[in-house]
Parts: sequence; C-alpha cells; structure tokens
Amino acid sequence: MDFFSEGQYDAVVIGAGHAGCEAALALARTGQKTAMLTLNLDSIAFMACNPSIGGTAKGHLVREIDALGGEMGVNADKALLQIRMLNRGKGVAVQSLRGQEDKNLYHRLMKQTLENTPNLRILQGEAAEILTNNGAVSGVKTTYGGILHAKAVVVATGVYLNGSVIAGEWKQSSGPSGFAPATRLTANLADLGFAIRRFKTGTPARIDGRTVDFSVLEIQEGEQVYPFSYLSRGVPKKQKPCYLTYTNERTHEIIRANLHRAPLYCGMIKGVGPRYCPSIEDKVVRFADKERHQLFLEPEGGDTDEVYVQGMSTSLPHEVQREMYRTIKGLEHCEIMRYAYAIEYDAIDSLALLPTLEYKNVKNLFTAGQINGTSGYEEAAAQGLIAGLNASLALRGKEQIALRRDEAYIGVLIDDLVTKGTNEPYRMMTSRAEHRIVLRQDNADFRLTELGRTCGLVSDKRWKVYQKRKKEYAAATAEMQTRKSPKEADELILKHGGTPLNGAVSYADLVRRNIPVAEIKETFGAFKGISDAVLETAETDAKYEGYLSRALEQIERAKKLEEKLLPDDIDYMKISGLRIEARQKLSKIRPLNLGQAGRISGVNPADIAVLMVYLKK
Repeated sequence: MDFFSEGQYDAVVIGAGHAGCEAALALARTGQKTAMLTLNLDSIAFMACNPSIGGTAKGHLVREIDALGGEMGVNADKALLQIRMLNRGKGVAVQSLRGQEDKNLYHRLMKQTLENTPNLRILQGEAAEILTNNGAVSGVKTTYGGILHAKAVVVATGVYLNGSVIAGEWKQSSGPSGFAPATRLTANLADLGFAIRRFKTGTPARIDGRTVDFSVLEIQEGEQVYPFSYLSRGVPKKQKPCYLTYTNERTHEIIRANLHRAPLYCGMIKGVGPRYCPSIEDKVVRFADKERHQLFLEPEGGDTDEVYVQGMSTSLPHEVQREMYRTIKGLEHCEIMRYAYAIEYDAIDSLALLPTLEYKNVKNLFTAGQINGTSGYEEAAAQGLIAGLNASLALRGKEQIALRRDEAYIGVLIDDLVTKGTNEPYRMMTSRAEHRIVLRQDNADFRLTELGRTCGLVSDKRWKVYQKRKKEYAAATAEMQTRKSPKEADELILKHGGTPLNGAVSYADLVRRNIPVAEIKETFGAFKGISDAVLETAETDAKYEGYLSRALEQIERAKKLEEKLLPDDIDYMKISGLRIEARQKLSKIRPLNLGQAGRISGVNPADIAVLMVYLKK
C-alpha cells in the first residue's frame, strides 16, 4: 500500500466517544493543532448504552470535568429531558445529579461543538498503527494509508477494539449499536508493550413506547435542581417522566429455563463483565432469593418513541428476550425495537500508566476511557480531559498534572487505575473516595477551576462565573458568623425542637442545629444577593465544619507521604527488608512517591517504613 501524509499535527486523538471528545477539546482549546480520528462521524459522543449522564459518584465526575473547563456538563444540560438528585435521604457528600438525555441531540450538539472549535480537524478513518521514534510518539498510520504526523497521541477507543456482539448463539464482529469494530490497532498496542485483556459489557433492549401501558406504572418526575455546568442558567421547567416497574417470578422462570443458552453461562463470553452493572440473568442467579428486580423505563429522546429498559441488560437469544420482557407489568404487549446484547472488547492493563495517564514505555502516548478498563461515559470523559490536558502541557513544555485523591473524584479514579489496577470494568462510586465530605458536587469549582485556569483550559467566560461565585461564597461564609440574641433566635430554635438559648448564637450555629439556611434567610432577611447554589455550599461547610476540619488534618498528613518522591532508578529487588511481594509490586508499578506506594495492593506499612529508611540513606 502506498502511504501519504494527512498533515502535521501537534496531537492526534484516536476515538470520538466521551473520552476522545474531551481529549480533543482540551488539546485544541489550549492551542494545540489536533486531529481526531474516528471510525464513524455518526458515533461522535454516541450514548451506546443508557441515555443518561451522571448518577451516584458519576455526577461528581461531571461537575469536576466542568470545573476544569470540560464540555460534558455543558452539553448534558443542553440535551436534558429530565434531571434528579439521587440519594436525597442520605448525606450531602453522596448526593449525585443524574440527567436523562436526548441521546441524538447530545451527539449532534457535541459534534457541532467539535466542528466549531479552532485548531481541531475531525477525520473519519481507522487507526492501524501508532508510530514511534526513539521511544516517543511520531504519528498515527491509518488503514487506508494516511499518516497523521504528530508529537502526541491520545488513545480513546472505547469498546471498539476487536469488538464482538453476542446474543444467545449469535455472535458477530461489531462495535456497539451496529457500528463497525476497530480490528487493527490491538496488535500494535501489544507490540508497544501493553498487556491486553478482554472485558465485557452489555445493554438492554429498546422497546416501542407506543406498545407500553404507562398507566399501570409508577411515574418518576424530574426535579428543579442545579444543573451540571456552572455555565448553565438552570434546568428545564418542563421535563419528561420516567417510569418504574419490576421483574417477577415468571420473568425469573424464563431466565432460569434458558441459562444453557446464555452466553455468560455456556462459555461463549470469555471477557470479564462489570460487577456493579450485571445482566438480568446474572442478577437472577446471584440473588436467587430475590422476588423481583427494579426496572426503569427511560426515554431515549424527545423526538422518538424508543424506551430504554434500565436494569434489564441481557445477552439471551432474541426469542427469549421477547418472551421475558412481556412478563413485565406494563410491557405485556411491548414490541422490541432494538434487541439487547453483550459486547466483548480489548482493553489494556492500566498499571502500565503514570498518574498523568501517559504510557510509561512511550513518551507522549496517553490512553483514556474504556481502553483503560473503566465503564461509564463519565469515567471516560474525566480520563479524556486529563489525558488531553496532560498531552497539551507536555507539548507546551509545562509540568503535567496528577490530581490527588483529596483533590477530586477524578484523582480517585485515576489513582485506583494506575496504582491498584482493575480486573473487571471499573466504575466510580462514592465509597471509593475516602475524602468524600471534601469532594462534594457543590464545591467542584472551588476545588478545581483555578487549576483549570492555570493549565489554560478555563475560558474567560467560565473564569468570570467562578470569580462571581467565589465572591458570593466569601460573603456568605462571613455572614454565617452574624450573631443573634436569644430574643431574636429562640422562636426559630423552638420551632425546630431545640432548647432556649443562654447567649447569642451565630447563623452557623443555627445551621448546626439543623435549621435550614432558607429559614434563616427568610426570618432575618440575611444573605441578600447570594445565589441559592452558593448558599447551599456555605450551609454545608458550616454544618459539617467539625468533620471538614478533621478531614483536612488527615489530608495534610497524607500529603507528607505524597511529597516524598521515589527516584525513577530505584532497584526495589535489592532493598533488604522489603518482602518479596512488595518488591515485585513496586518494581512493576514504579510509584512516584511514598503515598502512591502505600496504596499498592500487596505493599504494607512495614514496607513503607523500609522505604522511608532507604530514602534517608
């Protein structure tokens, strides 16, 4: 084949899913001439599975992406059909936004954003090889013979690498939703030294909403909450409803009777599936004593009757799916528009990456998204933004960023991947974040926007919004110290079941007595000119002041270990006192500092003590 030049670029992004879009935008918006290579322009930012953004811990990721200057939150707000705050009955640290999206509109809006971004070229084609020279990236070769010369590459291939779709006895080489798979790049990644593994995910059927009896189902309306993006003015007043229904014993009987035809149990599926998003057949087997499983019927868009059956992912044969779905209340006469399937794909061992998402063995080669072993649009977008931003920083000769676990959920996500690795598709959860009281949704901009500005990604418009919020927050926290006499405050305290005061009390003290700040505002005419969103953050900080103080003390202690850097050339196998397992794990992962070393599975506190002595010597 004759090869030809597709042009000279600073960076090439392979893939245009949620990771690829954020990576390309981060590069182009920071002045890097960028090419984004995708198998199909129609798959840009495509929601191959659930038509939603956010969810438990995932809402945190979206707000952090937005705070750093990313696009997902902005786009999600524009395509909203419905939005709710999950975990309302729990503490504020684990409450998360979840938005139902118009999936086709989301795709069109993101494609439009990319097309209108300076420094960015979008190109349809398949990557065959990442070119290197002297241990550094030099470009990307396509299957049609084009060469895109570049000094950095971000690989964000999603579930397309050797994708294989399975339903019952039927199996086909394919990407998600009928898109073509990428069949050439895996071999090249293996040649570059990546360890390749096989993962699996799946999706439920889409049914015709005109054949559903919604009148017998439990309705779930949207809420008036704050939006994903700090740039958005609010959420739609009119929102589309979702509906709740359940499986039943008849559903489970059909599944059990056909387990011998389920690819997951008959051996057709070799890849490892996500533990926290199991198929319905897996749920029935694993939770045999459970009488029913919850299902949500979610609209796929504002201009279609397609309905997504959340909670009923399966790879059973099509005729079994038809029978199974029709046992559900409200779906007795449903017609399937798209059958459910499982998909297997190639991924890499994320332990081969630095905390910046750069590959340890090739300079300026970054990976992001499901290729790193994660699941979820939000996890992918977060990695894409960091990979693209770090590629840009490297090209500009600046120090790359590695977010800490106490700075962001993004830091937790990436640290877990590069320090602990994953043997199954990884998803973010609030339980993974030990500092979650600090890493709330409402304060994402206060934690990250200044960093995004320093890196050149936060626009003037976004910076202006941040500065206004910061000023309001300072005024709110100062006003929280306003004191009221017993005569002024007792009525409010008694109303909420408190005891009369002996002395003056501040607004912050009243908040800690579980008196809503909205009532304080109304009673005393306080907090004028301060938005509800900023006031919510000030209220939370006042209410949990003691917890926050202790958390910040823990963070400061942990930072001391993060500051103790480990030289690149340490030969761990020669350090006496380290256990054999610790030597092997440290040699493989090569942590950057003592903090990261201490989080490696198989490295215990005694090993860290040995390393501290070694560093002193």
